[in-house]
Amino acid sequence: MKAAVIYQRGELPQYTDFPEPVVKNDGQLLITMKAAAIKHFDKGTASGRHYSAGKEQQNGTVIGGDGVGLLDDGTKVFALGISGMIAEKAVIDKRRMVRLPEGIDDIAACALPNAVAGSAMALRFRANIKSGETVLINGATGFTGKIAVQIAKYYGAKKIIVTGRNEETLKSLLTLGADQTISVMQTNEQFIEQLKVIHNDTPIDIIVDYLWGHTAELILSCLKGHGSFTHKTRFVSIGSITGDTIQLSSEVLRSVDLQLSGSGLGSWTKGEMEQLISEILPEMFQLLAHDKLKVDTISVNLKDIEKLWEMEVSDGKRLVVTM
Repeated sequence: MKAAVIYQRGELPQYTDFPEPVVKNDGQLLITMKAAAIKHFDKGTASGRHYSAGKEQQNGTVIGGDGVGLLDDGTKVFALGISGMIAEKAVIDKRRMVRLPEGIDDIAACALPNAVAGSAMALRFRANIKSGETVLINGATGFTGKIAVQIAKYYGAKKIIVTGRNEETLKSLLTLGADQTISVMQTNEQFIEQLKVIHNDTPIDIIVDYLWGHTAELILSCLKGHGSFTHKTRFVSIGSITGDTIQLSSEVLRSVDLQLSGSGLGSWTKGEMEQLISEILPEMFQLLAHDKLKVDTISVNLKDIEKLWEMEVSDGKRLVVTM
């Protein structure tokens, strides 16, 4: 079969022939792949930079962690891969697949799940979102941030504030459910002043953070109390696009009712992961099939993987490989 294969960490994937994966037990299935998205997670695991990256295989590793494919009977499914998914064939775990609704687009369907995991899991299980709450999404102009805006709205957020670098993309989030924008291109003083005004007017219940780094420091500093009772805020770290570490004053933690947590592989319980597969993803696929979730994608063919691996995808789009 043809596949995207990496033979050494840090190298570009190669479009090449590779042995078809083999089903090893009754809990596995072989599927014919239709499409697989290229995410930061895939690039991080392929390069060895992501904390979940396993050992590289001596004879090469097929890349891609999930995608859309067909079972032997023609049923279309989204699944997490046991073998690499950017290939013509892949082996999946029966317990980690979702049958897709009729008429759903392959490219959109494979682009959505990682963003759902990167937003709905945080909102549902770490922030315990309730209808009527105010949500701040830090770094909302990326693909997952755009999905987070829509899911927060779907889950009942009354007000959604978004931050980002690209002014045009920030404005476009207003059409997806955001109520107010904050540019990270302002001075620190301007950013802090704008956020404090918002927080004083409508206390922020939940912060979903994809950036970490300096903006997270600024946001946390805005929450600092002055010895009186404070509004409880749940801050959930999901990504670290602008830096993996921050400086956090202990006075912030002592002066405000703050819940600080993270959402990602390793932080979810087994039960939460099962809910993602059995409940959350099927619900989101139905919304997508009925045009109630908007996704922006760029599709490329498997044979072009070598020259497109480092392709810069802007404006919150997701790069998808078709087989």
